[in-house]
Amino acid sequence: TVYIANRFPQHGHYIPQRFADNRIISSKYTIWNFIPKNLFEQFRRIANFYFLIIFLVQLMIDTPTSPVTSGLPLFFVITVTAIKQGYEDWLRHKADNEVNGAPVLVVRSGSLVQTRSKNIRVGDIVRVAKDETFPADLVLLSSDRAEGTCHITTASLDGETNLKTHFAVPETAVSQSVSRLETLQAVVECQQPEADLYRFVGRITVTHQGEEIVRPLGPENLLLRGARLKNTKEIFGVAVYTGMESKMALNYKCKSQKRSAVEKSMNTFLIIYLGILLFEAILSTILKYTWQAEAKWDEPFYNEKSEVERNSSKILKFISDFLAFLVLYNFIIPISLYVTVEMQKFLGSFFIGWDLDLYHEESDQRAQVNTSDLNEELGQVEYVFTDKTGTLTENEMQFRECSINGIKYQEINGKLVPEGMTEDTPDSSAPHLVRSNSNDDSVLVSSVCHTRVSQSREEELFLKAVSLCHTVQISYDQPDGLGDPFSHANGFTSQMEYYASSPDEKALLEATKRMGVTFTGISGENMEVKTFGKSEKYKLLHVLEFDPNRRRMSVILQNPSGERVLFTKGAESAVLPYAKSGEIEKTRVHVDEFALKGLRTLVVAYRLFSTEEYKEVARRLHEARTALQQREERLADTFSFIEKDLEVLGATGVEDKLQEKVQETIEALRLAGIKVWVLTGDKHETAVSVSLSCGHFHRTMNILELVQQKTDHECAEQLRRLSRRIREDHVIQHGLVVDGASLSLALREHEKLFMEVCKNCSAVLCCRMAPLQKAKVVRLLKTSPEKPITLAIGDGANDVSMIQEAHVGIGIMGKEGRQAVRNSDYAIARFRFLAKLLLVHGHFYYIRIATLVQYFFYKNVCFITPQFLYQFFCLFSQQTLYDSVYLTLYNICFTSLPILVYSLFEQLVHPHVLHNKPALYRDISRNAILSFKTFLYWTTLGFCHAFIFFFGSYILMGEDTSLMGNGQMFGNWTFGTLVFTVMVITVTLKLALETHFWTWMNHFVTWGSIAFYFIFSLFYGGIIWPFLHTQDMYFVFVQLLSSGSAWFAIVLIVVSCLFPDVVKKVFYRHLQPTSTQKSQFIEVYQGVGCMDSMCCFSEGHSGCARLAWLVGRLTGRCDPARATRSWSDSDPFYSNDRSILTLSPVEATNC
Repeated sequence: TVYIANRFPQHGHYIPQRFADNRIISSKYTIWNFIPKNLFEQFRRIANFYFLIIFLVQLMIDTPTSPVTSGLPLFFVITVTAIKQGYEDWLRHKADNEVNGAPVLVVRSGSLVQTRSKNIRVGDIVRVAKDETFPADLVLLSSDRAEGTCHITTASLDGETNLKTHFAVPETAVSQSVSRLETLQAVVECQQPEADLYRFVGRITVTHQGEEIVRPLGPENLLLRGARLKNTKEIFGVAVYTGMESKMALNYKCKSQKRSAVEKSMNTFLIIYLGILLFEAILSTILKYTWQAEAKWDEPFYNEKSEVERNSSKILKFISDFLAFLVLYNFIIPISLYVTVEMQKFLGSFFIGWDLDLYHEESDQRAQVNTSDLNEELGQVEYVFTDKTGTLTENEMQFRECSINGIKYQEINGKLVPEGMTEDTPDSSAPHLVRSNSNDDSVLVSSVCHTRVSQSREEELFLKAVSLCHTVQISYDQPDGLGDPFSHANGFTSQMEYYASSPDEKALLEATKRMGVTFTGISGENMEVKTFGKSEKYKLLHVLEFDPNRRRMSVILQNPSGERVLFTKGAESAVLPYAKSGEIEKTRVHVDEFALKGLRTLVVAYRLFSTEEYKEVARRLHEARTALQQREERLADTFSFIEKDLEVLGATGVEDKLQEKVQETIEALRLAGIKVWVLTGDKHETAVSVSLSCGHFHRTMNILELVQQKTDHECAEQLRRLSRRIREDHVIQHGLVVDGASLSLALREHEKLFMEVCKNCSAVLCCRMAPLQKAKVVRLLKTSPEKPITLAIGDGANDVSMIQEAHVGIGIMGKEGRQAVRNSDYAIARFRFLAKLLLVHGHFYYIRIATLVQYFFYKNVCFITPQFLYQFFCLFSQQTLYDSVYLTLYNICFTSLPILVYSLFEQLVHPHVLHNKPALYRDISRNAILSFKTFLYWTTLGFCHAFIFFFGSYILMGEDTSLMGNGQMFGNWTFGTLVFTVMVITVTLKLALETHFWTWMNHFVTWGSIAFYFIFSLFYGGIIWPFLHTQDMYFVFVQLLSSGSAWFAIVLIVVSCLFPDVVKKVFYRHLQPTSTQKSQFIEVYQGVGCMDSMCCFSEGHSGCARLAWLVGRLTGRCDPARATRSWSDSDPFYSNDRSILTLSPVEATNC
């Protein structure tokens, strides 16, 4: 119960209800809960939680390494991640504040008060002006029109750009001023908030002169938050649902933390490594006690136990030893992996914003990243769910062709020209309408040969029918000083703007206006048309509204000569069967031809009534419209009685302009193995025709339909029939069309059957979808047994729930507000940018991060396994092999930068090749590079290398330790340092072998890391540091490097580690190359007819490319002088491709 203007009843004990305030919240944290909530989320990660435990263990017991070794990296990781996530949430807060702080006008104590949107309360009367959006769900009280109507567009809610008319109840419609509203006494009773945009049930009780008048309220009285007021100067409405209770907010899904497939794989691998760690720690502890069973090892003469140690509990000692081994080996779990991944994602996400190919010049918008956590997910997409209006199309209708009396016409420069002729065809007998530029009114005269006068009449009648059969409103934006809306008679028609309930109607009226038949408005009950400059008035008698079952609309008019005529337009299947004369067959053929071109078609027909016929029609209409029972059925019968015996005038073809390169993009996605589903709120026919024109459905495709199902049983039967057809038809590709109502039936009982049909279709189109239904479809596929990665892309508020439900959500910066962009993970300006985003950026991100994760595990296995092996040689006394400074710095300094730079710049294949060969995307699908097989390969490689480091060093210097020139011996720290040196060099060079794309930064960090290790070690071991309690490393490194044998050992061990790897790579490349490797090969050998397409690039050289280049130079097949570097404007995919360098053609003979 809502008391208008919050006038609560004075008598009795009325307790006001509590309603939600009008704030919209899309952020995740507040200042108060940020620290606890963020810490909770971070410690949900296995590695972070594990390191916290290790850190606490180091604080509690005496362990071989200092607590700083785990505490410092953990603190660093947590802080960096918290800063990143806090910054991203701050951006969301900023966007929310913008919406919540918008100024609005509210009626309070007899005057208009300006306040902020968030301060609107339920029961407030709000004033909204033309072109403003409604700040809450309002019940319309009055507008600037006497009849209390207003026009709104709900584009940002359901994607429909047409105008909808909403009404106020007559008792409140008269209150058009603030003072009148102040005296209004009324109560609105309505249902609890619900998400359905098209449903609203309520009633309003108005107290007028002591008596109560009750009126029903329906969806036509409710103005939804997010919709925009059009063609109406101002309205007053009472707020009934506010903030998170408004229908728009209820259609949002709550923002959950999206986690990528790579992160899930990482967690699995961490658990495996945790298993390895526990195994090593338990084994070491057991072996220690087995060894110590002998007295001579348990208590040797040089290390006698104290009394306390002898009497301490065996179990506690065992646990303490186990924990000490755990701490010793804990570096096998890479803590810095998370921080490197976070940095890689955060820094890598800037590349999307910087990419000039994703920049849209007309709107000056570049791609934007709202969540960098999902970059690699762009390389794993298997299903794309896209909205239609405004995402695939420009949302602009244009008249293209028509058929009049069996002759096809095209519009050329504002003239109707028969097909096959140009406008300057000399054939004077050709019928066409010619523009005469005699004055500013662009009057058109019909210049037709006398023999074709009837043809001209047909054309004129057709154009009149189109310009009269509609429900279009006109807005006059007058130049200053012309307030009269009918001053168009004075020639000010240029300011006239049509507002239509469907964009097709608007396009048709604008087309007839260009051709000389202009609809100039409705005054009272007269429709006025200007035909070639001459004004005519038609009396509007009845409108037979459009409905989805009839699929046509009609008007009954009285023409200037007093005849009563019916004009009808609708889908060809709804008009042609009721026609008895005119060029029926030719029109049908033309309509099919238009539809094949992807045009939206309408057939136009008319019927003349005699006086008796009209009387009967008027009587029947009156009876049906005033019937209280079965009104719909009676109206339908009456309409079909009226709309028969028609004479066909012709048909129209209107194009909803597709966005640029939509067809190529959808085709590229299909080649990449991605299935595209179109989910739209649009009508069935419209959606199918756009699907055909944008290449989503092919002409050769067998299109199956699941539409207008009324019952569960009917739906199940139809699904079984479709399933049978798919099984029997092996050759053809199938496309499926589903509508919203049938979909909800299918999802209720027959999910499995529906999914089976969908998976066997190469394209699916869902029309008449409510916002939450879109999200349901996405969830259905997301949770299916294969668990595919889904991506949703849309531009309106009606797409928000689907964008939030999918693994990756992409907003289009379209004409329908910023709702989708604010709630998406990525935002782009045009649909065509999706191809580059997935095929190039997605590919790169995935390969980079997959290699980064596996390389991290590899280098940590290399790092800690020698430590484990060393325990066999030191009686499991928990002696460390490496100095604690080396332990701490290995992951932070010595090996962290090369992999970070690799994960930012690596390009397996040139972006251009990836873009032009979408099939390469299949090489990385289904998480191929992070599969268990590759993980096993890297882990095994790590163990092998670790064994070579340890035993290589041991064999070379274990027996004969006098390797110094002066006969001095090597000690255990020197041995450990030798193993560590070999390890740092090997793991760095291993990454160098994996790098395909070398930039100066790669060179700098790769060789710089090795150099830094040597310089640091000399510096660290060359000085006595006063604050260190032990000086174990003093002069160790200098001594090690002064021995020739040590240098020999380093070189030999590094080569023996990496040589088998190189051999394996070469063999695999030649015997079992992947498509990506073949593309690298083609790129290298055929790029410019010389042996290396990169020889003209200063940015990047792969190792084999350099070799090929040298060979090419020697054999004279590559001449740098010929292969000049140039921009290519004739790029096959992007006209403004400025980020990709292509090469100028080289003579074919040179190949």
